[in-house]
Amino acid sequence: MNRRTSTVLAGALPVVALTFLAMADHVPGTGIDLTVPYAAEGPGPTFDTLGEYRGENVVDITGAELDDTEGNLNMTTVEVRTGMTLAQAVRRWLSEDTLVPIDHFIRPGETIEEVSERNEVLFTSSESAATVAAMNYLDRPVEVRVAGVAEGSAADGELRDGDIIRAVDGTAVTMPVEVQEAVRAKKPGDRIRLEIGGEDGDRSLDVTLGNHDDHPDVPLLGVLMEAAPADGVSVSYNLEDIGGPSAGMMFSLAVVDKLSDGPLNGGRFVAGTGTIDAAGDVGPIGGIAHKVRAARDAGAEVFLAPSENCAEAVSRDHGEMAVLKVDTLTEAIDQMAAYDSHPGTAVTCEDYLSN
Repeated sequence: MNRRTSTVLAGALPVVALTFLAMADHVPGTGIDLTVPYAAEGPGPTFDTLGEYRGENVVDITGAELDDTEGNLNMTTVEVRTGMTLAQAVRRWLSEDTLVPIDHFIRPGETIEEVSERNEVLFTSSESAATVAAMNYLDRPVEVRVAGVAEGSAADGELRDGDIIRAVDGTAVTMPVEVQEAVRAKKPGDRIRLEIGGEDGDRSLDVTLGNHDDHPDVPLLGVLMEAAPADGVSVSYNLEDIGGPSAGMMFSLAVVDKLSDGPLNGGRFVAGTGTIDAAGDVGPIGGIAHKVRAARDAGAEVFLAPSENCAEAVSRDHGEMAVLKVDTLTEAIDQMAAYDSHPGTAVTCEDYLSN
């Protein structure tokens, strides 16, 4: 081997080694992890909450007469990629994805399975809140339904899944928080009287409250409750592999649209995001810049964004798509109506930020 060849090889070896380290996810034979401690956020798929997913209505309502809907009310998602090599992370960054520390998504000591379970719980809670917010907007009655009973708790053997809690100590209740407040006003060992409706008819129960294992002075009934429509209406949501609470507002809008006259969106392609609570208040979410980009690329004309996310929502090019600010379910509906009748009267995020 001549001197020139050996020099070239000597210079190439570090380049080859660095290239390997950039592209490999581990060192062979050592178990050393070479993935970067970052996750990449990018645009995820969008789903029309007025449409179907795998042959089923995304928002399915039974027990009520439904109105025809038009256009789109698309919920938006963020795709999160973890376990990346350095080369993959750089490629994502160059494609306008956002790199964030991995612990933004995965808590220390938490597994991917546990993250999925946590997001699934948040998604289910969001569905319940979306239904109740829509029922409240439409002035339809709601009731407190038992969704689970803790083993060994005061309610174990007394209450069953599907029971309706109608009153506590003689006071009518329609929301889980009212039951919670009545329980918290007592002490462990106190008796509480419940008026219950169920498959076996109405009944009254006197239950002795227990206490939390970690907080002995805090009274515990031991039931998981949810608010649900009380007039025979049933709402279900059919999306798989979607987690987190950020679809709440769009789900609620779809329920209102299907149960009220005329299209809420004016027949337009509307997309959006935002959490929602039972009172109809809309909250901020993560990754909105990517959701705006996904909606723009899908052809949306209007995007509904929580006001707290407005600055990020319009931080990148959103084309001709109008990004409207919302704080409540009512405002989201009013904003769509304003845009449909006179687009210039709807409050965009740019308008909101300039005031």
